[in-house]
Amino acid sequence: MVKPCLWLRCETKEFERRAALTPTTAKRLLDAGFDIFVERDEQRIFDDSEYEAAGCTLVENNSWPKAPATASIIGLKELEESKDPLPHTHIQFAHCYKNQAGWSSVLSRFHRGGGTLYDLEFLNDATGRRVAAFGFHAGFAGAAAGALALASQQKGEKLGHLQPFENEDAMVSTVKQLLGGSGEGVKALVIGALGRCGRGAVELFRKIGLAEDDIVKWDLDETAKGGPFDEILDVDIFVNCIYLNSAIPSFITREQIIAVGRARKLSVVVDVSCDTTNPFNPIPIYSINTTFSEPTVAVDVGPENPRLSVISIDHLPTLLPREASEQFSSDLLPSLLEFPDRTRVWTDAEKLFNEKLAAAAAVEGL
Repeated sequence: MVKPCLWLRCETKEFERRAALTPTTAKRLLDAGFDIFVERDEQRIFDDSEYEAAGCTLVENNSWPKAPATASIIGLKELEESKDPLPHTHIQFAHCYKNQAGWSSVLSRFHRGGGTLYDLEFLNDATGRRVAAFGFHAGFAGAAAGALALASQQKGEKLGHLQPFENEDAMVSTVKQLLGGSGEGVKALVIGALGRCGRGAVELFRKIGLAEDDIVKWDLDETAKGGPFDEILDVDIFVNCIYLNSAIPSFITREQIIAVGRARKLSVVVDVSCDTTNPFNPIPIYSINTTFSEPTVAVDVGPENPRLSVISIDHLPTLLPREASEQFSSDLLPSLLEFPDRTRVWTDAEKLFNEKLAAAAAVEGL
């Protein structure tokens, strides 16, 4: 019987330090009878030697295109743009199922190569809940980035290059220090506060010292009336943590911001959901994803009005790469152990892939 084989590819996205498999989870898979190949990667938070000590086979960086056909390629962020066909099975976040920019081109590579995509965003259990998600750490890190941007703006500066933190305690203490010792007096609004991501944002604000009354927590009930919402303009930081899958009224608009003029309190918007290219984006005040080297983008609100900036980094959890990876990989592990048997999690994901593949083929004329 051929052993199931997982091939952990390196991440080529700039500043991405997380891993879909950690040395801990890789060891569990090896013990269960898997073959685990790990590409050497100096960018990854886990040293190559940690995987080697766990018993993994190390291979050349970015060598997955030459992997055996029986290997399933596992990673996190999207592959680099290419027209090359994809013959392997891939387990990753592909960001192409919600009509994002270039979605059909991505899927056409699988069509031409005969490969299969199991999108990590759409691996769901029997209740429809995702089996693994970075949501909590995305919200936690997003709220921290928002607080850091606010601290910079209070000094008349722009937030500079963001670096990953060693751990959560280091992140919290740094944010508090730059805010003058505490987040006391800062007011924040989190939309999607009941989900994983929203809970992470709320937790960060609590840990840096915001009063409970200054953390405004909204979810479906509070947004049911439909935006735009003037309440967003009355906080220092607005964090968007919703999971968007259909058209909804905008939460905030540029026209609304300009109309209120200098009476606006809002200084920083953190779009953790990061639906920048989604046609349904409910925060249509910016149009680009930001990066760790350039974390904020200014909103054109007129020369007379207070500065407003947006953070729209699409891999925020890498600010806490080790903790975020361990949590995600641990949650994913039970489903990976069932991968050779193609249990319901995987058959449902493959069915969705085939539906999206057919839609892409129609668009691309394949």
